[in-house]
Amino acid sequence: MKKVGIIMGSDSDLPVIKKAVDVLREFDIPFEVHVYSAHRTPEEARDFSINARKNGFGVIIAAAGMAAHLAGAIAANTTLPVIGIPCKSAAFDGMDALLSTVMMPSGIPVATVAVDGGKNAALLAAEIIAVSDDELAAALDRKRAADAAAVLKKDEDIMSRL
Repeated sequence: MKKVGIIMGSDSDLPVIKKAVDVLREFDIPFEVHVYSAHRTPEEARDFSINARKNGFGVIIAAAGMAAHLAGAIAANTTLPVIGIPCKSAAFDGMDALLSTVMMPSGIPVATVAVDGGKNAALLAAEIIAVSDDELAAALDRKRAADAAAVLKKDEDIMSRL
């Protein structure tokens, strides 16, 4: 199974990344987590990106706030799928990071999830890997079914209380 690379621009992004890690562990997907900044450690971010495929990665998640150039910097140096997580900061409530992550130039795509969307980033990474892993695809199907059942149970509970 391919690994998921998780890159955060700062250790302050760890609470968001923890949600992604929890999902990857739930599905037994191997991963590595690193702190590389698009601005403060551009060479390390570039080297990771350039070598990601040969190092066994199948998808990269990049989380950053504020200017949030990390996902784009990673995507510029690999053809692996890159999923950007814009992280909320004190300024602009994460809108700056969202726009920086989603507004990529033509030819350098970055899939973008919601602000602080670590869980969905990991689920999307799992779905990408599951394209060539039937066992993982079946596990994702089971999770979707369990999630649906939980919602229907809540529906039943609400109706019984009213």
